[in-house]
Amino acid sequence: MLSRRHRVRLAVVLLLACGLAACDRQAHAPAASAPIPVTLQTVQAQSWNSTVQSIATVRARESVALTAAVSDVVEKVYFESGDEVRAGQLLVTLRGNSQQAALAAAQATFDEADQLFKRQQELIGAQLVAKSTVDTQRALRDAALARVQQMRADIGDREVRAPFAGVLGIRQVSPGSLVTSSTVIATLDDVGRMHVDFQVPESQLGLVRIGNEVSGSAAAYPGERFAGKVAAIDSRIDEATRAITVRADFDNADRRLRPGMLLDVRLYQPARQALVIPEIAVVQVGRESYVYRVKPDGSVERADVRTGERRDGKVEILAGLSAGERVVVDGTGKLRPGLKVQDSTVAAAPKAAG
Repeated sequence: MLSRRHRVRLAVVLLLACGLAACDRQAHAPAASAPIPVTLQTVQAQSWNSTVQSIATVRARESVALTAAVSDVVEKVYFESGDEVRAGQLLVTLRGNSQQAALAAAQATFDEADQLFKRQQELIGAQLVAKSTVDTQRALRDAALARVQQMRADIGDREVRAPFAGVLGIRQVSPGSLVTSSTVIATLDDVGRMHVDFQVPESQLGLVRIGNEVSGSAAAYPGERFAGKVAAIDSRIDEATRAITVRADFDNADRRLRPGMLLDVRLYQPARQALVIPEIAVVQVGRESYVYRVKPDGSVERADVRTGERRDGKVEILAGLSAGERVVVDGTGKLRPGLKVQDSTVAAAPKAAG
C-alpha cells in the first residue's frame, strides 16, 4: 500500500493535471466556436436549357470532286487553288483535236444536205421532183444534223465546268496531263453554309425538333462557339447504334468552318426555369450527392440532392433543395454537420470599406 506521503503527492499531481486541462479547454473554446469562413450562395430558379451533346464532322452544303467525262490530255487550266468560282465557270479544257476535225466534217455534210433539201422543196411545187425523193433528202439532212450535235456534245465533254458556285481545293492537274474519268482535277465546296450530321440516342429523340438551336465548338477556335439550327431529322433509327441522325445547318459567311472539321455539338432545348447551383458546391461520395445547407442559426446540415445536367461549371438540382435556401459553395472540405459558418465575402466587406 502507498504511504500517506505518496498519496498526498499523487493527489497534488492529479489536481495540477486537471487544472492544466481546464485552462487548455478555456484557451481553445473561442476558436472552436468561431464561425468557419466559407462562400455561400442563395438557391434561385433561373433559365436553363437541357442539352444533347455529340461529336460530328462538318460538311459543305454542296461538295463534289471534279473529274472529266472522258479520257484525254489537258489543254488549258483556267483556275488556281483556292479560287472562288461561279456556277458554270469554265475550269479545264481537254485537247480534243480529232473531235474538232470530226465536227468540221459533220458540219460540212449537214450544210450540203440542207442546201439540197431546200432546192428539192422549191422544185416539188413545180412537180419536177417526186415527194419520196424530198422525204429521203429530209432524212439525210436530219441524220447529218444529229451527227453535228453528237460531235458538239463530245467536245462539250472535254470542258470541265463548275456545277455550282463555291471554293476550289488544291489543283491536281496541269496542262499536258493525261486525265481519265477517275482523275480528280480539284474539289469544289459550297462553304457559304455548312451541314453537321450528328447522332442523337433513341431515348432522347423526343427532345429533337426542327428549328432547335445548336451550338458547336472546334479545337481550332478555343473558347468560341458557332450557332446553328436543326434543319433535318432522319426518317430511320440505326438498328445497330439505336441512334438517329440529325442534320444542323450553320451559317459560314466568314468561311471559318471547313469541310472535314471535327465539331463538338450541343443541341439545346427551349429554356425553362430550374434550380441551378455551382458544380463545386455538390459533394460526391460514391453514388450519393449532397450539399451543405445553412440553417437559420448559422450552422450547416447535410442535404442529399438529386442532380441533373451539368454544364459550364453549373449543375441542375432536381430534388433536395428549394428556392431561397443558402448553400455552401466554396469551403465544403472543412465542414461537418452542426458547425457554424460565415459568408467570407460579407465578413470581408467591412474590412475593405475601412
